[in-house]
Amino acid sequence: MSGVPLRVVSYNVHGLRDDRAALVGLIRDLAPDVLVVQEAPRRFRWRQKCALLASETGLVVAAGGLPSLGNLLLVSLRVAIRRTWCMRYPLTPGRHLRGAVFAQGAVRGAAFTVSGSHLATDPAERPAQAAHWKAELDTVTGPAIVAADLNEGPGGGAWRTVEDGLLGSSEDVPTFPATVPSRRIDALFVTPDIAIEKYEIVGTDRARVASDHLPIVADLLLPSS
Repeated sequence: MSGVPLRVVSYNVHGLRDDRAALVGLIRDLAPDVLVVQEAPRRFRWRQKCALLASETGLVVAAGGLPSLGNLLLVSLRVAIRRTWCMRYPLTPGRHLRGAVFAQGAVRGAAFTVSGSHLATDPAERPAQAAHWKAELDTVTGPAIVAADLNEGPGGGAWRTVEDGLLGSSEDVPTFPATVPSRRIDALFVTPDIAIEKYEIVGTDRARVASDHLPIVADLLLPSS
């Protein structure tokens, strides 16, 4: 199959509160072109903390952090970033403010858009957040990659909203909690013009201590320009 290869990792890093050496080593070994992070630094000194994570993992900051409420995009030097933007979902009083991050990029001339989000733990909030995110995703043209901690599994309303019109993995492999995974609440989807060569949940011993979620790694083929 022809196309331009792109490795994407989606990872809820639990606010960097676990074994940081294990986290950094795992990301370095996975060697993503694009790292979609949930629960990245979003408060005091968030810019420096995001930049440090990028430096430690051999990547650079593309977008996110505080403006997207802890969603962060890091990329390798293979990826040229052309445009970035962030969005925030309506605030439910007493709950966390949440949002999403977007970047348009290219690798070897093959263009794509990537977006990441982290939906609410409250099932009453999630459907509206998913709808807001999906409405923005629907404005994107061309190949797109969508990754998130959805805080619910396949079959849930928010999951179905985000997944609509996209391709993902049909394998029901749990991603949370990392120590004894029992729920599939993290996902990565692509538009039909992107081929998924490999979709894997990394469940190594190192992954189980690096965060409370297991990472998703996807080897994709972008359509050549």
